[in-house]
Amino acid sequence: MKNVMSNKWVITLYVLPALLLILILIYIPIVLTGYYGLMDWDGIGAKTFIGLENYIELMKDKMFWTSTYHSVLLAVFSAISLVAYLVISLILASKIKGAGFLRKIYLIPMLLSSVAIAQLWLKIFDPTNGMLNKLLEMFGVENTPIWLADPNLVLYSIFIPIVWQYAGFYIIIYYAALKGVPDEIIEAAKIDGATPLQIAYKIKLPLIAPVIKVTIVLAIVGSLKYFDLIYVMTGGGPNGASEVMASYMYKEAFKTYNFGYGSAIGFALLIICLVMTWVIQKLTASKEDAQY
Repeated sequence: MKNVMSNKWVITLYVLPALLLILILIYIPIVLTGYYGLMDWDGIGAKTFIGLENYIELMKDKMFWTSTYHSVLLAVFSAISLVAYLVISLILASKIKGAGFLRKIYLIPMLLSSVAIAQLWLKIFDPTNGMLNKLLEMFGVENTPIWLADPNLVLYSIFIPIVWQYAGFYIIIYYAALKGVPDEIIEAAKIDGATPLQIAYKIKLPLIAPVIKVTIVLAIVGSLKYFDLIYVMTGGGPNGASEVMASYMYKEAFKTYNFGYGSAIGFALLIICLVMTWVIQKLTASKEDAQY
């Protein structure tokens, strides 16, 4: 009995530093964000308690709903792009020549900071000397788009570098999961006459389904709180056409010094992320998960 108790104390001592870090860096800031959302505060002076006024104002704020729509659209776009990442991973895992080199190529965007990627794509989207418009001119397009200044194009133009930036991350996750599929199962399927497409659809994908579920959550939640590349490339413009929840929160808190309202936006973003995560888990729950 004494040994069991001493082991529990040893485990507690090992786990305690990690729990303290999680408490200080995650849970306390979450509570403070919700608390500041109840205040009228400029971030410097005294706080004035105003109850739920900031949250009520959110419900009436057209720009908040516009930015929420943009964030959800980015999340859907990112979730759909996972299909392309999965197909690439299946090809790389099929022992093609140069797979190792291709994996390194796909990882290059991950080595760059978001600011560097934003600057790179600003040059590509440049309406006068950008590579994209020059390419279109080579194919005879005369009135080339102004990608980041057109309200109808700017949001989708920004989605492209975001998807490109995280391609390597998801491809490596899928590749590692696919390499973990036992060779014996694949060989048995081949002996039974299964085609490569049948092996991929009926054997590999079901076996890595838990990994796919995790990547869906990561992609959607990560997209909902995405900020840096969008802010550097457009700042949410033109006229809010590329505004997302995180950039709107930043502007309210650090540009207009309305920290109470900015905190309310941040807390609303947290709630949306939690709800989306719960919905995804419910939609992708297996029979085994339902038993628990």
